[in-house]
Amino acid sequence: MFLGKVIGTVWSTKKDEQLVGAKFLIVRELDLKLKEKDRFVVAVDSVGAGEGEVVLVATGSSSRMTSFTKDKPVDAVIMGIVDKLDVAE
Repeated sequence: MFLGKVIGTVWSTKKDEQLVGAKFLIVRELDLKLKEKDRFVVAVDSVGAGEGEVVLVATGSSSRMTSFTKDKPVDAVIMGIVDKLDVAE
């Protein structure tokens, strides 16, 4: 799981039938100071996230455990929108 920032949308009119209705968002990984890293992922949005929001992303087999992505060909899912971070330094 990692923190990320939604930076864009991927539009796909032709896709696997199990993904019809899915919203694909481009998410750039963040560090704990919310500074953007070079790595990004395209993730299925299961929570209604929007551009500019900080989100929680699950990858791998965990990404197929939300109610929307269960048993679907997904490798990354946005499963939470972050309201606040408390980090002890």
